[in-house]
Amino acid sequence: MDRDQARKMKEQLAAFARELAEEHGVVATPRSLGERSAAEAAEVVRAPTLALGLVPQADEGFGIAVRYRLGVPRARAIVRKISAEVGPEVDVRRTGRIRPVSELGPRPPAPTSQADGDTDRRRPLRPGISIGHVGVTAGTLGAFVTRVGPGDGELYALSNYHVLAGSPEAQPGDTVLQPGPADGGLAPGDRIGSLAQVVRLDPLEPAYTDAAIARLDQVPVDFEYPVGRVVKTARALGGEIVGKVGRTTSVTRGRVTAIELDDVIVGYEDLGALSFDDQIEIESLHDGPFSRGGDSGALVYREDGVALGLLFAGSESGGRSGKGLTYANPIDQVLGILRIELAHEPVHPFG
Repeated sequence: MDRDQARKMKEQLAAFARELAEEHGVVATPRSLGERSAAEAAEVVRAPTLALGLVPQADEGFGIAVRYRLGVPRARAIVRKISAEVGPEVDVRRTGRIRPVSELGPRPPAPTSQADGDTDRRRPLRPGISIGHVGVTAGTLGAFVTRVGPGDGELYALSNYHVLAGSPEAQPGDTVLQPGPADGGLAPGDRIGSLAQVVRLDPLEPAYTDAAIARLDQVPVDFEYPVGRVVKTARALGGEIVGKVGRTTSVTRGRVTAIELDDVIVGYEDLGALSFDDQIEIESLHDGPFSRGGDSGALVYREDGVALGLLFAGSESGGRSGKGLTYANPIDQVLGILRIELAHEPVHPFG
């Protein structure tokens, strides 16, 4: 199938999956909950929800990606019916439970002593180092960005909502530390800036990005990634070899195994289960996982230095290797919603 045919089939299968879920007496996704509370929405993480997307094929066409959570028998029954409907062009994987990769719970940041990435205090700041809201554990500084248009002449750090804010109670102006609190960061000595803007997440609405920016104080920065400076962005097409540098697993390589995934259910400690649409899935090319707890916020880039996504979630198990899968927001979606662009040169005389 070409991309348009695959997208049309995905839409048809989404409707089919909802019908099957209703037949099995379960709720399909948070968006089906209507006026239920956030606490009730959290119960969706136990339901046999399916994520549907596109998977690249050898003939340069696309098949249908079907993802379901490990250990839910009713989900397997639904998947079997969908597989029979689609035929050989379906790619089915069990994902395991998906969590933000710097939250408390099943995927907390690895202890500082067990992290392979950079958990130390670093000046100049650089991509891939430990960062976090003063009330959060630790995540990863993904990129340096500036406002689109005339802007304000300021430089910002880009990471996830759950790294730079961490809860609905966080407010613009809150202190951001480097390293993050889990790695010993303390205010005021390790302050590097303040929370400036977040993309709010609503358990009853589909989400597209888990992102936030922090306005930097007068601290020096280094724009280099392992592949050099990353200044361009592109839409993931599937099959790309990608890399990232993160606080916990440092530099890893992976492959984009699915794109345009809808209904990816991610379990948050404070918000319950959220459904994300239009997501990128990545599988590791190493013996270990592509990401672990603490890598949230890392920029995902192609080997030629073009940015594709902002890493935000993953599972401890699932995928063909059994080592888990990683999920990223499309970077152009992130930049567009926050009205920012990647910075590639100093905007301050101290940069």
